[in-house]
Amino acid sequence: MNLIFLGPPGAGKGTQSKRLAARYGIPQLSTGDILRKAVADGTALGKQAKALMDAGKLVPDEIVNGIVDEALASPMAAKGFLFDGFPRTVPQATALDEMLQRRGKRIDHVILLEVPIEVLVDRLSGRQTCPKCQTPYGKDTPPKRPGMCDKDGEKLVVRPDDMPDRVRQRMTEYQSKTALLTDYYKARGVVRSVSGVGTVEEVEKRIVQALS
Repeated sequence: MNLIFLGPPGAGKGTQSKRLAARYGIPQLSTGDILRKAVADGTALGKQAKALMDAGKLVPDEIVNGIVDEALASPMAAKGFLFDGFPRTVPQATALDEMLQRRGKRIDHVILLEVPIEVLVDRLSGRQTCPKCQTPYGKDTPPKRPGMCDKDGEKLVVRPDDMPDRVRQRMTEYQSKTALLTDYYKARGVVRSVSGVGTVEEVEKRIVQALS
């Protein structure tokens, strides 16, 4: 099964992606993780990406797409995958289609997590993040020890991006950038809209039902 997760910041994509990847036995492919692995492995594209990131520059689509193509070629993606955070634009979606067509594959489902803006503002405004591993904690997923990361014991912080005014700005940016991407996949009949409001278990149940 080849899946893509779409949804605004704070919708729960990361949490649900991990649960679905475990349920279906497929890798969760996050653009950030893929980039970091390519850099750590010292691949040709990873070296190019590292030079740009070290200079504080954005990694262009052609390098990101190339690294994604390498990930799709790995044995771990042979039985399927779940993309979280990619594609972000229609050109990236078109490039992904071309990568898959070369392998005789296609996207089976695009899961669109839908959450009202005010719910997202409430979620993100109350969110704390580990500055070391970037694990987020919120009302639905609190840390075991208040203010401390479960994984490495770091003191949690509230990111500037998670302040209410900035959250609303991020929602506006998301809607303007991803509306075309959503339409792109809706035209292919693969979008499965799911409410992201409720407990983690409730949302997961809805997603599984939508996929079946």
